[in-house]
Amino acid sequence: MIPPLTLYTRAGCHLCEQAEDLLALHAPSCELVDVDANEEARGLYGLRVPVLARGGRVLLEGGIGERELIIALASSP
Repeated sequence: MIPPLTLYTRAGCHLCEQAEDLLALHAPSCELVDVDANEEARGLYGLRVPVLARGGRVLLEGGIGERELIIALASSP
């Protein structure tokens, strides 16, 4: 079974909003986790958002572009 994709994000973060828009196109089933509403996520990712992870493994973080997202999705199980 393939672990789900998770995007760790925060309200008001323009990089997070851009990543959310890209994921809506390329991986619409991606779970969104607000790091400010989740203590564990805040401890792990804090100011590093946006962070895209699969099964606890970070695939991308910071400014996420469409090309690198497509490559990460294709190379991630």
